[in-house]
Amino acid sequence: MARRPTLEFWYEFASTYSYLAAMRVEALAQSAGVAVRWRPFLLGPIFAAQGWTSSPFNLYPAKGRNMWRDLEREAARLGLPPITRPDPFPQNSLSATRVAVFGADQDWLLPFSKAVYAADFAEGRSIAEPASVAAILDRLGLDGTLTLKSASAEANKTRLRVAGEEARSRGIYGAPTFLTDDGELFWGNDRLEQALAWAGGDRPGDLR
Repeated sequence: MARRPTLEFWYEFASTYSYLAAMRVEALAQSAGVAVRWRPFLLGPIFAAQGWTSSPFNLYPAKGRNMWRDLEREAARLGLPPITRPDPFPQNSLSATRVAVFGADQDWLLPFSKAVYAADFAEGRSIAEPASVAAILDRLGLDGTLTLKSASAEANKTRLRVAGEEARSRGIYGAPTFLTDDGELFWGNDRLEQALAWAGGDRPGDLR
């Protein structure tokens, strides 16, 4: 059997549009015959390298206002719960991202990632404190305390740093970002369908 093409899904837990993408990527990818590799990473260091001290949605208030309204519209269109704005925004996603990196090869990565996003943008709960992340793990039937301890080990911290360095080296500057097998980069939830089409071989105009 031929190997299915793979789409890398680079996501940040504090990212609003990564939330929308995370809630729909698997179903769309299955329909397209494309496998998805979930790649959690931290966007903060990439923003800092660009001289940004916060999310651009905070730095540019008009952009932020429109983003929240757009997010509300999109959540309603996709049948997701009404948006609850995190306070503060963006939330510190370090603990949750360490856990996701630790669980990169585990079958609980997807339900954990979706549960973190639901807590952040639909349920009004914090994802910043380690105890909050442990509670999410516990609700999934995992040992939250033990998993957090493993995720905080130096070896896993190194994996997270390496993921960030890989993201920068591959030209990633925001989230969500989708990368195809041939290195084509698509940025933003609204480019998910195009990314899947490209991954599956549909490349209009034969740009290469």
